[in-house]
Amino acid sequence: MYINFVGIGVRKVHITLEADYAIRIVHCLARENQRMDAKSIAEATGVTLRFSLKILRKLVASGIVKSFKGTQGGYEIGRPLEQISLYDVIETIEGEYQLNRCNCVGYVCQCKKGAPCQFKKVFGDISKEVQKQLKAHKFSEFI
Repeated sequence: MYINFVGIGVRKVHITLEADYAIRIVHCLARENQRMDAKSIAEATGVTLRFSLKILRKLVASGIVKSFKGTQGGYEIGRPLEQISLYDVIETIEGEYQLNRCNCVGYVCQCKKGAPCQFKKVFGDISKEVQKQLKAHKFSEFI
């Protein structure tokens, strides 16, 4: 996730465009319930072919999507829709969701030298709640 500054003084926190597109691609494949070529996926989702292929590679590597080569090749959902959550797709593209970097693995908080960040626990709790909500929503409910 990143912070996008829109307009003057207005700040919004949202998932990246790549994660948003990945959700659209998985939804498209789930909805169609058949093998589709990359061009058809790109057209159906409004994502450029080049960006679709980049996202599809990540989704295939995670097992969310399967790829097939040859004249009958293409892409299809890699596991039952009840086993694919919004969190799975977002995590595949962006990594583990954390509201702030203080809770990211390997990050050393610089808030106070030698003292724990005052906000770390609160932000950690919020991050866990967002993760829980995203994990609760499976693609089977969107079909």
